[in-house]
Amino acid sequence: MNTKKSILLIIIVLLIDQISKIYIKTNFQLGEEIYVFDWFRIHFIENNGAAWGTEIGGKTGKLILTLFRLCAIVGIGYWLRKSIKENAHNLLIVSISLIFCGALGNIIDSVFYGVLFTDSYGQLATFNPSEATGAIFHGKVVDMLYFPIWQGTLPKWIPSIGGNYFTFFNAIFNVADSAITIGVMILLIFSKTIFPKK
Repeated sequence: MNTKKSILLIIIVLLIDQISKIYIKTNFQLGEEIYVFDWFRIHFIENNGAAWGTEIGGKTGKLILTLFRLCAIVGIGYWLRKSIKENAHNLLIVSISLIFCGALGNIIDSVFYGVLFTDSYGQLATFNPSEATGAIFHGKVVDMLYFPIWQGTLPKWIPSIGGNYFTFFNAIFNVADSAITIGVMILLIFSKTIFPKK
């Protein structure tokens, strides 16, 4: 897989990610939900932190997280370029490309959305930099894909969590998150093919 194909894959996934996020942000109020199926919903939330909505130390923590993401994407980009130059296995290049564009997609939200869009609380956000209330590097990541495949009370015999109401799968994520997950899964599932023992 050459550089042009890798860039094309990154651009396609990044466009899908950003178009879906901008559509949701400008057409849904925060917390609004649409049922597609019982097990799949479009549910608009904004993630202020790391994976799974983890909060990290207020505004300073958010800035550190965003700067860390920027450093990480430089490293991923270097790994991708090096792999292409060394004619690495196509699956490796595809997986790194997906991880790169997924990370970049969420970085765009974190860096720019706070200064490009108005708030989504109780209203539809608009693209209006002059009235945006956030700051650069302090934007929130837009999430909307929700797959509550099963919901119910767990049997009491299950240790620690038995008797509690439980949702599987309760994460809400976006296209960028999906790209990262798929890229990592390719690395794990095909590791023997991608990294053959010499």
